[in-house]
Amino acid sequence: MRSQPRTPLKTRIKRAALAFDAWLNSSLFQSGQGLGRGWEIYSDWAKCLRFRGAPRVILDLTSEAVTLGTAGSIVMLALALPAFRETEEDWLKTQDLAVTFLDRYGQEVGRRGIRLDDSYKLEDFPDYLVKAAISTEDRRFYDHWGIDPIGTFRALVVNTQGGGVVQGGSSITQQLAKNLFLTNERSLERKIKEAFLALWLESHLTKDQILKLYLDRAYMGGGAHGVVAAADYYFGKSAKDVTLAEAAMLAGLFKAPTKYAPHINLPAARARANDVLRNMVEAGFLTEGQIQTALRNPATPVNRSRETTPDFYLDWAFEQVKQLAAEKKFGNDRVLTIKTPLDTNLQAHTEETLENMLRQHGREYRAGQGAIVVMDVDGAVRAMVGGRDYGQSQFNRATDALRQPGSSFKPFVYATALTADPKLTPTSTVVDKPICLGNWCPQNYGRSFSGSMPMVSALARSINSIPVWMSLQIGKGNAKAGRAKIIEMGAKMGLTHPLTDSSSLPIGAAEVTVIDMAASYAVFANGGRKAPPYAAWEVRNSQGDVIYRRSTDTPPPQVLEPRVVNAMNFMMNKVIEEGTGKRAMLDGIRAAGKTGTTNAYRDAWFVGFTGNLVAGVWFGNDDHSAMNNMTGGTLPAMTWHEVMAFAHQNLEIRPLPGLEQTGNAKVAVANRGAADDSSAAQQQAYLAGTLSRRSFEVLGSIGNLFQSAVGPAAATKQDPLRTSETRDTTASASRRFAMP
Repeated sequence: MRSQPRTPLKTRIKRAALAFDAWLNSSLFQSGQGLGRGWEIYSDWAKCLRFRGAPRVILDLTSEAVTLGTAGSIVMLALALPAFRETEEDWLKTQDLAVTFLDRYGQEVGRRGIRLDDSYKLEDFPDYLVKAAISTEDRRFYDHWGIDPIGTFRALVVNTQGGGVVQGGSSITQQLAKNLFLTNERSLERKIKEAFLALWLESHLTKDQILKLYLDRAYMGGGAHGVVAAADYYFGKSAKDVTLAEAAMLAGLFKAPTKYAPHINLPAARARANDVLRNMVEAGFLTEGQIQTALRNPATPVNRSRETTPDFYLDWAFEQVKQLAAEKKFGNDRVLTIKTPLDTNLQAHTEETLENMLRQHGREYRAGQGAIVVMDVDGAVRAMVGGRDYGQSQFNRATDALRQPGSSFKPFVYATALTADPKLTPTSTVVDKPICLGNWCPQNYGRSFSGSMPMVSALARSINSIPVWMSLQIGKGNAKAGRAKIIEMGAKMGLTHPLTDSSSLPIGAAEVTVIDMAASYAVFANGGRKAPPYAAWEVRNSQGDVIYRRSTDTPPPQVLEPRVVNAMNFMMNKVIEEGTGKRAMLDGIRAAGKTGTTNAYRDAWFVGFTGNLVAGVWFGNDDHSAMNNMTGGTLPAMTWHEVMAFAHQNLEIRPLPGLEQTGNAKVAVANRGAADDSSAAQQQAYLAGTLSRRSFEVLGSIGNLFQSAVGPAAATKQDPLRTSETRDTTASASRRFAMP
């Protein structure tokens, strides 16, 4: 059977295209017919909903209202979101602290932070105090929902008639929203946020809760926030006890606390109080007869002339409390009472001593400022003077001024050397000779060198070459490595400000504060434990509950070995009894310390301690100008003596670590002989700290016999340790020498 010829590919493609075109045309035609029938159905249905006349007007207006309402809602939501973000955190928490400070005996000595007390309940306030606030600030408070259109309209009318701002239009809720979340900025954005936040407060709190918060948080002038703090500040009494006249004066402060504060403008405050009393009558809270007594006998605030307070101490203590509150997370209660180690008698004496010293000797020495810190050996600060006059300058030179310590820094070097080399002792021989680090060569006062001497003599005489040599020994020939260890030691002992490394660091070219120096020396006084300065023994909240008490159960870290502490105390005791700090010597009390004088006499220091207390003294000028030859052994040592002699009255004297068995402070001096500067004599004095009392007395007798044998000439021979105060130089006091 003969096969049919195959259709060409081109023909087949053409036929498929024609078939698709026919299908498409048919589909479109059918769809068009369907849409036409649908439109006819919709038109017939729409004719049924067609309105004419009044119904059509109503429908059009409703449609427009829905459209505009939807758009307005979107806009309002956009405006509300920034306001509601203000409430994301703990919005009831008061960020600022209100702190009352007590001294070590429990007597109030001052306050810092905002004056605020929200511990009262609403029912604790006198009824007329609450009504005075409502009648003046928001008479319809209990009737509106956070925003009072009626009250706002009334305020607009009154202000228009009065030609100015006579009456406010914000409700109490709006004012509270501003106090809690916003600033006093006058802007449309702030008013919008205020309105939204007022609505938010009304939905989350009761009316009484809102009113209570308002009475607690409103600023009322004089640093006082809330009626409780204001009643105490202006009238010296509890808010529970204010009279009607006083309540009216307090209520008058809400809108303009600066303008109507009674301690600033008493006549204006009384006139405003009279307006409040009349508002109470208009609101129906009181009658005319009930306010007459208050009108005839207006409130009188207490005299708030400046009282003598330990302002430098309190400023520092307040910063300490803020750090403590952040670390210990005291919670929402920000009204705190702090019991401090402050000794008010010692504080007053310290202030008086500094002023007397500057008044008597300041002109002679060209010294204008000073600073003193006295603390217990565990770091409890008993007294602090940060300058000559707090009224003229609130800058605290005891805690914030960074000054070079001069030779008072050398104990850090000696302690590091003793720690690094256990073989070193106070009687180890060191050599005072020229030494240079690169182009820098330290020099001694008098431009001379004394040769070999015991380490104790080098510290007592404040030799400069020895600490530089020690930095080399500590670093095993690398001075920079040695200084790094000295810096590390300083930080471990209590120097909180980073020390700048330089060749002259070992002789005191870095910068420190007085309080850090005192705290670091406390390590020597307490047996080697760190003693961070602190101001809070105990913290109580607004209810009187103890929420923090400084723990004595866990001892602070040991930063110096007892061997090092004993050696350092022995040597620094020699500084006072036989060296540059003789003017600091206390009768019958063993003490240790170090003088410090910087280049050009810009800074003069004495830092010292007993077994009971530590004190640091600094003199200088705020502009870093040079003084007139003041050294650490002159005015600073004299001031230290005056302060510490007073501070030790009625104290049970505790011995210094390492010097327990030596008895009276002057015993070691009595044991000096003609060969007092020899290694053997120094060894005998050092061993006195470890021998029994009887053994030491025998050695003392031998010394007295020797002194009698050599005659009076030897007794009057100049002691090399009792030379005049040597000058402690720093980095710029240098000279070129050949390396030995």
